[in-house]
Amino acid sequence: MFRRRIVISSHIGTSQRVTRAALEDDFHHFRVEVASVHGQATRIDAASPRRPYTLCAQATGQLQALVGMTLTQTAHEVTRVADASEQCTHLFELSGLAIAAAARGTLRRQYDVEVPTRVDDRTHPTLARDGVPLLEWNVVGTVIQGPPPYAGIDLYHGMARWALTTLPGEEAEAALVLRRATGIAKGRGMNLDAQVHARPNGNCFAQQPVRAEQAIRIVGSTLDFATRPAALCADDLAWLAFAE
Repeated sequence: MFRRRIVISSHIGTSQRVTRAALEDDFHHFRVEVASVHGQATRIDAASPRRPYTLCAQATGQLQALVGMTLTQTAHEVTRVADASEQCTHLFELSGLAIAAAARGTLRRQYDVEVPTRVDDRTHPTLARDGVPLLEWNVVGTVIQGPPPYAGIDLYHGMARWALTTLPGEEAEAALVLRRATGIAKGRGMNLDAQVHARPNGNCFAQQPVRAEQAIRIVGSTLDFATRPAALCADDLAWLAFAE
């Protein structure tokens, strides 16, 4: 069982709103903080407590491309502002979720995803939002078999466009969170520590061909939360509560 948790919280001060977001799963642990004033992102800070490659931490600087953008309730809108392939995928998406939460005025949001190990390339991923079950799919390969309206949707070919134009805004956001986790979950079946460095496939900051060989694999960075979901983001709770 692969698990991913995302927790977002906001604090509204006299002059600005500060939104913090944390993400943790077997392979990643990231934090993002977005400050906003009058509906505009004025500051973005990030940290990478646990990451798969040495260069992932340098990707925090790439998020500065989002400073100045108008807050939007659509998390995916960050892809119109900056090139996703030059960003850390997870920090970038986490920033989008924080920006959307700030735009909506959401004070707290939590996503919990479970993706069972595939059998015959089949799995049944689920997502709970704020502790309430919201989504569950039957997935074979890269295609969602059901239930409607997701039946027939390919996770990697046109799903974002379909979700954003077909589903209510917050459900589309949740669906894209579940899509990402379903793909990432495949890593549980791989010996990731056998890698010397990131693959030069151009998918993200560390995987760009110009720097992939310098993005050295951090051996031992993978953890297992299958039987201890409460440990996810446990180290972030005080930070998320603005107690530190």
